[in-house]
Parts: sequence; C-alpha cells; structure tokens
Amino acid sequence: MKRPQAHRQLSQPSQQQIDSVLQLLNTGQLDVAETTAKKLLKQFPNTLVLHNFYGNALAGQNKFMDAVKAFRKALQIDPTVAELHLNVAILLTNLNRIDEAITSYKKTVQLKPSLTDAHYNLGTALQGQGKFDQAAKSYQKVIDLEPGFFEAIVNLGTVLQEQGRLAEAIDAYKRALTLKQDAKIYFNMGTALKNEGRLGDSIDSYNKALELDPNYAEVHSNLGEVLRDQGRYDESVQRYKQAIALDPELPVANYSLAVYLYDSGDLDGAIEHFKKSQFADWQERCLYCLYKTERFDEFKQGLEALKTQKNDSPFLATLAGHYADNFGTENDYNFCKNPLDFVFHTEIKELKGDSELRRQLLKDIDFADVEKKMQGRLINGEQSAGNLFKRSEDSFRTLGKLVEQAIDRYRQSFAGEDCVFVKSFPKKTKIASSWYVRMRQGGHLTSHIHEEGWVSGALYLSLPTQKEHKDEGSIELSTHGDDYPKKHDNFPTKTISPEVGDLVMFPSSVFHRTIPFSSDEERICIAFDLKPM
Repeated sequence: MKRPQAHRQLSQPSQQQIDSVLQLLNTGQLDVAETTAKKLLKQFPNTLVLHNFYGNALAGQNKFMDAVKAFRKALQIDPTVAELHLNVAILLTNLNRIDEAITSYKKTVQLKPSLTDAHYNLGTALQGQGKFDQAAKSYQKVIDLEPGFFEAIVNLGTVLQEQGRLAEAIDAYKRALTLKQDAKIYFNMGTALKNEGRLGDSIDSYNKALELDPNYAEVHSNLGEVLRDQGRYDESVQRYKQAIALDPELPVANYSLAVYLYDSGDLDGAIEHFKKSQFADWQERCLYCLYKTERFDEFKQGLEALKTQKNDSPFLATLAGHYADNFGTENDYNFCKNPLDFVFHTEIKELKGDSELRRQLLKDIDFADVEKKMQGRLINGEQSAGNLFKRSEDSFRTLGKLVEQAIDRYRQSFAGEDCVFVKSFPKKTKIASSWYVRMRQGGHLTSHIHEEGWVSGALYLSLPTQKEHKDEGSIELSTHGDDYPKKHDNFPTKTISPEVGDLVMFPSSVFHRTIPFSSDEERICIAFDLKPM
C-alpha cells in the first residue's frame, strides 16, 4: 500500500494572496488587512511584502509601536529598502522618539538620497532639537531636489534666523514669497529685518502681513515694537492696543504696553498690564513699580514671595540688593550679593594699536545699513537698532567671536565663587543683543541696568582724549541708580576709565552710566548682553 504524498509547503504566498491584502489596505479595511496579513505571516514568515503590509495596516490604526516592530522585521529580511527606514522614522517621530527617528531618517537618505520627504522630515526633527545648522543642510538638500518645495524654503529661513544668519534668512523668506503670499512669512521676515536694524523695511514687511491678515494680533504687537524703536511712541501704543483688542490675553502685547507705561511713569497702569501679560520678567517689573512708588510694604511682601520661586533673576538681585542696602537689612538673595566684585576689565588685543579690525568696524558703523534706535537715556548720542553681531559684515561677526572668547575668560576668572551668578553662568554663549553707541560733546547715558541680561559689556573703539577731569567719558558702576528711592548716599560705586580696545563686563544687575565729557570728540563703543539659552 502506497503511503500518501506529503504536500510541499510553499515558501512564498501567491500573488492572489498578496493582492487580497493590498486590496484591503486600499479600501481602508485596515483591521481586516491586519488580521489577514498576520495570518499569512505565520505561514510565510520571511515575506518582506507581508511585513510591509502588516506594518501599514497597524500604522493606519495608530498602533505605532507594533507597526515599528513589523517594519523592523521587514528590514531584517532586506535592510537596504530606504522606504522601510522612512516608515520607521515617521512612526518613531509620532512616538516622540526623536533621536531614533533621526537615525532612521539618516539611514533613509543614505540609501536613497533622492527621497525628498526624508530630507524634509530629517530637517524638521533636527530643527525641533535645536540643531539648526544640520537642519539647514537638510532643508537645502530638499530645495536642491525640488526648488519649489515651499515649506522647506520657509523652514530654511526660520533655522537661518535662529542661527543669526539674518541676511540669508531674509533671502529665503523672499524666495518663499515668490511662490506664495503668506502673512506668517512676512511676520518672520519683519522680525529678521528688525534684528538687522532695518526698521523701515521691517515696518513694510509687517504691513504686508496685515494686508493679508488684518487681524494678526502678533503682527500689530511687533509693529508697535519697531515704531517704538523709531521714537513713534503714540503710534506704537495704538498698535499694542489694537493687538490687545484682537487678542486680550496676548502676552507680548500686554507686556509691551506695560513697558511703555513703565517708561512713561504710569507705574500703576504698568502693573495692571504686567500682571495681565504673565510674560518674561513681569513679576520683577511689578516689584520695580512698587519700589519706585515707595509702596515698600507691598514691595517687601512681593519680594519675599518671589525669592522663593526664583533664585536666578538678575533683575530680582538688583531689587533685593538695593532694598537691603537702602534699609540696612540682610540681603539673603544669593544671586550676586556683591556685584561690583564681578566687574571684569580686560582688552581685545585685536583692537589695540594700528588695528585693521578697528578701522573696519568704524567704517562699517559709518556706512552699514543700520537705522538708529531711539533711546531715552542717551544724551547727545545715537544708538543702533538690531543686533550688530548677527549682521553679515565680517567686522561685526569677527568681533562677536572675540567677545565670546572674552566671555569665556570672564567665566573662568570667577569659577568657584559661591553664588548663583557663577554657578548658573550660561554654559553656551548667546549674545542676545549688541549695538553701538556714538556720543558727541556732552554725551552720556544715564544710570540703568539691563533687565533681560545675565552679563553686560562694553568695548571701546574711540574715546575722548582731551579731558577737563580724569573721569570724563568713563563708565561708572554702582549698586544704586535709575532714581531708585534712597535713604542714604552710601551706595558703593566703581569707576573705570577705559582705553581704546578695552572691554568692561559686569553682571547685568549692576547700575551703570557714562560720565559726560566736554571735548569736541567722539566716544564710540559697542555694547552687548549675554543671556541664558
């Protein structure tokens, strides 16, 4: 009697079986496609296409973890399929496993450099991690492959702007706008132009945004900032109010209006809008208003409460230190109790002697396309708008790098000091703002602090030499200033008479002013603020 012949098991599914799963996927029957593919995989476990179909069915039902496992099994069969790596990367992005997603995106573009979406997604992932230089390279590859990829061009502008490459960012925005008129792009470009010091062009860009979207509250608010910098204060206030009318809770508009009221002397009105804004250093600004109006009991209560919430606020350190000195009490706010001990006087050797860099800086200050910013504290002088170190001129960028090196020396010189100012000193140097100040005969800056900085500094390119007394044109630093209420005159001060090429740095919590000079000469310095990332 013949034994029955065993049926030979097929190693691959039939085309009909594959087509049946594909049909289910194409008709949106994802749960059935999942079940069918899973059943076939038990019979044909080494079939790449089934793992791919199974992964797509799971992904379509938001079963992202299981879908990743399915695609990775497919990649075990053939690790050279770029599209499978792309699927894994997208799913990992949805799972917020960004580092792993970036690895998969990089593998995708390595295997298939022509996959535009993979380059774009890699760029967005890198941008989200703050890796702007790498993101810019990915977006540029997208544009090289597909010159009309609108979103890539816009995002390239954004990451270039984040890097301070303002001229390149503006070019990218202009290119995007040739493809599509978009209010958000005009908004971004207006901000970049403002930071370049091109206030008039910035206003034009913001107005273009409002032509497309008249109810864009943030544009009205930012337009108010530029108008303020131009000294058009009434117009700026109207813009803030328009922004608040459109969005009563808009933080930046309420904050900006409060600052205007603060500078105008309406401290009660300022408090109202600072509280409404809940933005940036609004609590310190409220305390300032209370202190300046000598509402000392309310100030003391608010100060004690805020000290328990913030240990790293330079502005709070100014207020706490002044109050303690003023009323003879202990200053228990250990941000920087003796700030004048942290004044740092150094030099930038590249600006000394017959300096080509200094000559070029003075030339660029004369001829660069930088508008002036109105500065109420500046007498007989002018201040530049924007952020000089982010401009495209080589001289400003070179000086910015030299300043960063000097900040490193500053950081190292006080290492080991037992205060928050040193222990929490920004590990990464981000010069948040930089500007030149030109003064003529009788020129000076009245006493002030830089509320939003951590370290402030000034480097000197030109100084008056004919002096009636030795301190003319010098910088005076103190723990008292800005017409704070005072009960005595025993606040410490430190006066520094710099030379050309010198750099003076100090905690931003320190009051400082320029002592007027009498000679018919120019005093030119470049000032800057370092702030935490």
